[in-house]
Amino acid sequence: MSVDILPLELSFTRPFTSEVSRTLTIRNTSSAPLAFKVKTTAPKQYCVRPNAGRIEPGCSFDVTVLLQAMKQDPPPDAKCRDKFLVQCAPIRPDQDFASIASVLESVDKSLLTERKIRVHWLSPDGEATQGAGAPTTSLSTTPSKASAVNGANETPDAPRTFSSPSAGHANSTPSSAPPPYASDDGAEEDYANANANAAANAKSAVSQAAAAVTETAQLTYEELKTKLGQAEAQLLNLKDGGLRQRNVKAASSDEKKPAGQTTQAVKQRPDGVPVQIVALLCLLSFLLAYFFF
Repeated sequence: MSVDILPLELSFTRPFTSEVSRTLTIRNTSSAPLAFKVKTTAPKQYCVRPNAGRIEPGCSFDVTVLLQAMKQDPPPDAKCRDKFLVQCAPIRPDQDFASIASVLESVDKSLLTERKIRVHWLSPDGEATQGAGAPTTSLSTTPSKASAVNGANETPDAPRTFSSPSAGHANSTPSSAPPPYASDDGAEEDYANANANAAANAKSAVSQAAAAVTETAQLTYEELKTKLGQAEAQLLNLKDGGLRQRNVKAASSDEKKPAGQTTQAVKQRPDGVPVQIVALLCLLSFLLAYFFF
């Protein structure tokens, strides 16, 4: 199987605070349809559209590789260690409706073509830096040290894993899942204790308020009982005084009138309501008005 991939290396020119795109051309020079897939060692940093597809015999396909915007440019002497891997495999007649992934997974390893493409970062003048104090040459392909952004804490000979980059929107930014929140048992226990203390304080306050209200009601009842006793005593005094005056007047009138007239006057005296009943009714009315109104 014959396939041509151009360019052999991808070069991105600074600044990287904005998106930078390059085009990767894959040409099928064989007589069978070709399935391809593009992978990279930094899938969160690049967006490839499309990252897989089908190329008819004698046709070429353009793949857009987008370096997504960074928050700030890496240091001038930083070397990029990103790589791309292009996998190509012929499509058999019975695989016309099969997916690209199934074609690449089921193909014989001898028919699978893989091409690695290096990535370079260029300065605005189109030259690649090789580190502080070193002369600059165009498109240096030998990585010197770990990059501050891509491949940090990594030795030059360490193998890197290729993954399928995102084929979504060009303006999509790399996303990372937030770390799970760890539970704080001490804080939960303190919170429970605080709630228990607050509940106990509330119950204590309610009990104290109820006791104060009960004490006040008892004092008020005792004062009311005392005042009612004094009122009853005054009524009794008034009653006794009135009876004495009536008895005195009746005696004086009886002395002046004949015996028959006295008896008749006593019989004609109207029967009134006793003072004790009046006092009890007044007391009962006062208590009902006090407790219910």
